[in-house]
Amino acid sequence: MDKQNSRYRWVVFASVMLTYLLMASQRTAPGLITDQVMRDFHVTASTIGLLTSIQFFVYTGLQIPMGILADRFGPNLFLIIGAALTGLGTIIYSLGTHELVLFFARILTGTGDATIWVNMVLILSQWFNVKEFVRLIGLAGMTGSLGFLLATVPFSAWIVLLGWRAAFFSAGILLCLCSILLYFVLLKKPKQLHLNESASVNNELQREKTLVLLQRIFSNPQAWALFFCHFGVVGAYVGFISSWAVPYGMDVYGMTRSDASQLIMIGLIGALMGAPLTGWISSRLETIKRPYVVVHITILLSWSSFLLFHGNPPLFMLIMLFFIIGFGYGASALTFALVRQSFPIVESGMVSGFANTGGFLSAVLLPSIFGNVLDHFQSTLGSIGDGYYYGFITPVIFSIIGLIGVIFIKEQRQDAGRKSVEQDAF
Repeated sequence: MDKQNSRYRWVVFASVMLTYLLMASQRTAPGLITDQVMRDFHVTASTIGLLTSIQFFVYTGLQIPMGILADRFGPNLFLIIGAALTGLGTIIYSLGTHELVLFFARILTGTGDATIWVNMVLILSQWFNVKEFVRLIGLAGMTGSLGFLLATVPFSAWIVLLGWRAAFFSAGILLCLCSILLYFVLLKKPKQLHLNESASVNNELQREKTLVLLQRIFSNPQAWALFFCHFGVVGAYVGFISSWAVPYGMDVYGMTRSDASQLIMIGLIGALMGAPLTGWISSRLETIKRPYVVVHITILLSWSSFLLFHGNPPLFMLIMLFFIIGFGYGASALTFALVRQSFPIVESGMVSGFANTGGFLSAVLLPSIFGNVLDHFQSTLGSIGDGYYYGFITPVIFSIIGLIGVIFIKEQRQDAGRKSVEQDAF
């Protein structure tokens, strides 16, 4: 039976999305307990920034290798292992008694998290035809935003109820259960239903071409434009909400932890709307680049507004800024629509991994840079407000890089012949 015509493909979709939802939540959930970790483990803001960055550093470093491995050996096993590693890392984080244990836990979590996006894209490409895939990639982007949303008020309430250790422990157990679920859904059940016949027919070809493809990607201006485009739109947002957004609301506006997490939730609601709405607009306009350029300009203006108001814009404006920046993050799914438009499907794993590397490289850099700026101004001037003000220079610079990247993207139209080739590649 053909995978792409089987009703079972929706079971696969639901299982993979559930796993992505929980894994995405653990990217930013530690930001809810930044002050508690600093107090319990007696660490500085710089250490917290490094702790946040190390997960994204591991994630970033593994994107291209993961794309190569997934293209060559298939995505199923890597996603199963990734869910288990993320769960194990989260459990160890909850049990940590020393900052080195926390670092090890976030390394495990980052390793597991590195498996999700590239393998998810390839799994969906195997189980769904091209037309369905374009719609579902937007839903996948929404699912990631829902995961971030889960790590705001809901998870904050869970922390208040159980304490941060028990809350993270339970999240880790759920992720381990998801790994078991994926084993049955992706490996065992399809064999029983004889749904393995439509596996990729290009593996042998890709084994021979891996080094050639890598060389071509690294020398391709379009690939680098996508890299820098994703760098500007993803990392500033993800890096900030995963580390300093909740402390920012508490330190600058005197919010409670719950109020600050509600503020972040506004941004995540924007992200939920950004993925499908920008996809729909791009489809109606029959262009991806033009609306994406508008998104990047808007994000740049939003981050610049924090500098205009010396890091302390009016509360109503602050809510609007987080919504707009979150909306822009949701629109980052357009990067992968451009990947599909610009490159053949046999290269999609590698190019998607390369573009995703750009997005999370900035997520690696921002928390650590921001933390060092805060430490400097607290130690020299004793002013946390000035620290946040100068810290916002970093996302402004990142946004400028992203805008330059999207401007240099060359949008290409796919002709009927190219589409036919891509459909055969599925």
